Amino acid sequence: MSAPNSAAPIVEVGKVRFGNELPLSIVAGPCQLESRSHALEVASALKEIAARLKVGLVYKTSFDKANRTSASGARGLGLKQSLPIFAEIRASLGLPVLTDVHEVAQCAEVAEAVDVLQIPAFLCRQTDLLLAAAATGKVVNVKKGQFLAPWDMANVVAKVTGAGNRNVLVTERGASFGYNMLVSDMRALPILARTTGAPVIFDATHSVQQPGGKGASSGGEREFVPVLARAAVAVGVAGVFIETHPDPDHAPSDGPNMVPLRDFEPLLRRLMAFDALAKELAKSVAESQAH
Repeated sequence: MSAPNSAAPIVEVGKVRFGNELPLSIVAGPCQLESRSHALEVASALKEIAARLKVGLVYKTSFDKANRTSASGARGLGLKQSLPIFAEIRASLGLPVLTDVHEVAQCAEVAEAVDVLQIPAFLCRQTDLLLAAAATGKVVNVKKGQFLAPWDMANVVAKVTGAGNRNVLVTERGASFGYNMLVSDMRALPILARTTGAPVIFDATHSVQQPGGKGASSGGEREFVPVLARAAVAVGVAGVFIETHPDPDHAPSDGPNMVPLRDFEPLLRRLMAFDALAKELAKSVAESQAH
């Protein structure tokens, strides 16, 4: 039996379930909320794909990209315009919604319109923000800072669970490696699972980001998204986080590392096949060891 302040091994977001030993679930959507029509278009397309493949889907998008490389970068629609759109996606499409929060004061208000509050990687050690997100009772997804070791996330998760909220996810998105470069250490995935007890998500698109790599904006190598995603799923994760866009080359942010929407379904089919194989093998090994 889990301790009262430990992370829940299975986290439910509406009808979507995340667990390290459960079938793969997906967090997907465009980097930032560009317009109501764009959000509904992408969310509808993703819902259809998820229904065809029978996979759990949480829709993600950001109302404010508060950490753009340059002050001139597009940040999104902002809080007031975005919350009604989030609520509409939930009501009209039945999809759970995830979005980032950046300040303590945003948490309670945003929680009224979404299902998951996401703590950005740069803010993952901000105690007051973690506690405010936990206090909403919503699922909290904490992205591991690019500057942290995977075992450091145990203290981060403990802040959320210690506040009485066991529904926490942890997301791996690479570690800083020199200038304008991230590297994904697949050892981090089982370490995160073991040290935090929480379901682990692998962020396949931000892991190929090149922070600040284009001077006034970040670059990225989207051709490696499938490579890293397959590797993570083969290791074993509860979910994969994939930013996707109908026309990423003209997206206002994170275009270089987003997956074109037309490529999303074949990628997901492949990941689900890898996931089923990896978890069936892990189950067989565990059963043989038990005997």
